[in-house]
Order: sequence, then structure tokens, then C-alpha cells
Amino acid sequence: MERTRLNSCGLIIGTLILMSCNRPAKHNQPNPDMFTGAKGEVKLITLDPGHFHAALVQKTMYETVNPVVHVYAPEGKDVMEHIGRVESYNTRRDNPTAWVEKLYTGPDYLAHMIDESQGNVVVISGNNARKTEYIYAAVKAGFNVLADKPMVITKSGFPLLMEAFSIAEKNGVLLYDIMTERYEITAILQRELSMIPEVFGKLTSGTADDPAITKESVHHFFKYVSGKPLIRPAWFFDVHQQGEGIADVTTHLVDLIQWEAFPGVIIDTSDVEMISARRWATNLSPGQFNLITGLDTYPEYLDEFTQDSLLQVFSNGEIFYRIKGVYAKVSVTWNFQAPEGTGDTHYSIMKGTHCDLIIRQGAEENYQPVLYIELAGNENPDSFHKELSGKFKTIETRYPGITLKKLHQSKWIIEIPGEYKVGHEAHFGEVTERFLKYLQDGRLPEWEVPNMITKYYIITRALDLAKDGK
Repeated sequence: MERTRLNSCGLIIGTLILMSCNRPAKHNQPNPDMFTGAKGEVKLITLDPGHFHAALVQKTMYETVNPVVHVYAPEGKDVMEHIGRVESYNTRRDNPTAWVEKLYTGPDYLAHMIDESQGNVVVISGNNARKTEYIYAAVKAGFNVLADKPMVITKSGFPLLMEAFSIAEKNGVLLYDIMTERYEITAILQRELSMIPEVFGKLTSGTADDPAITKESVHHFFKYVSGKPLIRPAWFFDVHQQGEGIADVTTHLVDLIQWEAFPGVIIDTSDVEMISARRWATNLSPGQFNLITGLDTYPEYLDEFTQDSLLQVFSNGEIFYRIKGVYAKVSVTWNFQAPEGTGDTHYSIMKGTHCDLIIRQGAEENYQPVLYIELAGNENPDSFHKELSGKFKTIETRYPGITLKKLHQSKWIIEIPGEYKVGHEAHFGEVTERFLKYLQDGRLPEWEVPNMITKYYIITRALDLAKDGK
């Protein structure tokens, strides 16, 4: 009987989720020897893909991953676009992939996925409204989960995510989110340099008005992905389904602060003091909405966000908080479209007692991220340059081709060859490779789970603060 079915689309009701979550685990019980690195032993399942990130996990092949991938989703445009993206990787001229997608659609897709148990790793990237429930159901059934950010978008959903981590540990499976920004070369080097005390000194504490570490990100609704205009689903603009910007993209920024400022350190929610947060909307015209989604009119569920024909999208946010005594700030802004020749941008600063490590991505940098080292006020430039040049040899050895260039008496630039600038899409493959290694290890690093929990604690609390106007 043909396995692929196209049934009418339906919503998953809470009862179905609870029923599926209470099914006994069929596989992946605690077993550190489950994954050995054997060819094709990892079997992917893609659950309700509604975001292009789901396909980017499959932009490359992996030796330990079986080429047959089972996809479970409601019938509709989202899943078909996902299938199309994967097929475009299969048919590209250079280094084509060889994925075989086995699709099941129908209102019972989640229960069907659990009943069939056709894989051991579930990839979840799509509509965020049900993502936490999906994660919970998957780990409860004994699947490992590789989830796109954010894992949760509301404070009310946070306890379910906490429970999912607890069940994952009990069932001996891994639950991990896709933090691609850790693989961006300037972020890597900023972290590396901050760990050399002779160069950076110590991270300052900062103040509420002058944080010690700041991460700012600018994104755009209309962009090109894999060489084609990205068509976003209309639900992407419904904050009840996608989440607000303050609980979405800031996930990456909060993660980078923890990963860079406290490498390998377990961070608990008690280490965090929320100070303030704010949110604001980006307005889109009907024409802009059409260009992004291909739709001529707003769906009814967006009516509450429209005013004078403009769609108000609360995609922007800013968070001030203190973490382990260090003042930090993150902010995200979404515009309609980047000016010609530009794109998404990032700004980051870590303030040390000897120098500041700054990533800029503006016009002067050709809208490409560039890492600068700027001397702190009381440092002797000549002594610092000598110390920096000597310690930088470690960086040059670890990353061949990367060099240090002095711009003037108190400022240096890190020159990075193009081979390290692989781009955002390639980072998904790097995250997946790391996750596959963790599967073979049978565990995540000790700090990963508590730090993921703290990360989502911060963004969900920040959203509440912003809504309260505090």
C-alpha cells in the first residue's frame, strides 16, 4: 500500500497531544552505546516543517545519517515547500544531495509519527505555537530532538519545556537547539580572544546604562535563501504562532552572551536578574506583505494586528539584564528589506579590563562582520601590542591564514580569509555535525541543558516585562 497519503489538513487538539505523550517509549531507552558512528545509523524524522531552517539541516549529507527521511505534517503549503527545498538540494549541479523524503500528511500526523517510530532523531522547525508541545511529545516517546530556536515563546509554555528536558534525561535521549551563531567565525574569535587574560584581561561588570556585553541584530523580512526569494508563511507575522521578536531572534544573542562570557560554566536561572525590556512593531503595507508571502490579503487571524491597512508586527525588542553579576543588553530589529548590497547585520561588544572586542557589520565593513580590538583607556599601546602579537600566535596556529593588523595606536583588526566565511546556511550543517557527535558520546556537555533552560527563562521573562511596559 502506498505510504504517502494526502488527507485534509486539521489541527492537533490538546487531547491528541496528551494521548500521544502518554504512549510508552518504543525505542531510544537509556543506552550510551546506541550510536556508534556507523554509516546510516541516525534516522531523521522531520515534524511539521514550516520554516526553511528545517530544510537547511539537509543541505548537506552526513556519513552517519540514513538518506531516507520520514516527514509528518498537516497537508498544506508549508510542507510542500519544504519537500521542494530538499529536492532542490538533490538536483543542484554542484555536490547534489541524495535524500529520499517519505511524506505522510493528515490531521493525525503527530500520533502517526509516534506509532510508526520510523527514526531516532526528530528535527523540529516550523510554526512555534506548538513547538514546545512537539518537543515534549517527541522526547516522551523516546526520540532524540534537534529543534530550531525558539523552543518556547511564552512564559506559560516554559514549564512544559522544563518538563521536556527532565523527560529527555529520564529516557536517555538528547534535546538540543540549533544555535548557528556559535559557528560564525568572528563570534568564535571574539570568544577565543576573551579567554586570553593577557590580552583581554577580565570581562568588566558594566552598569545598567553601560553594559559590559552587548549584542544587537538587524534582520529583514524579505530576503534570498539558497539563491531564491524567501516566501514566508502568513503565520510568520502572527506573534501567537511565530512569537514576538524579543522571544525569537534574541535566543541567539542571549546564547552567545552565555557561550562567550562564561565558556563551559553552568548558569542557573538564579544567576539572572531581569532589569527591563521593551518591544515595538514594524509596519508592513499590503504590497510588502504580498511580496513576502504571495498573498493578496491578510488572513483573518491577523486582523487584530492591522490598523489603517498596515500590519503591525511586534518583531522588535530590547532586553537589559544582569547575569552572574555582569550587565548585558540584547536587541533585535526587523525591517522590511535590506538596501541593495546589504543584508542582515550584527553588532557585538565585550568590554575587558585591557581591551574591547567589537564586531561591526556596517557600511565601512561592506556589511560583512569584522572583528576589532580596541585598547582600554589606561593601557600602554606599545606594551599591549607586544603582548597581543605574542598571544595571537595561538590564534594563527589554530586558524591558519587568520592574521592581526594594526590600524593605529590603539586599534587592531582581525583579517579573516574567505574560506572561514561559509555563511549562515552552512552553519546548520555544522550544528548538525556537532549534534551527531553528541549522539555518539551519549550526552551533551554538562553545561548545555541548564544553560538552555536559563536562556529560555530570560527571553520569556523579558517578553512579560516588555508587555507590562517595565
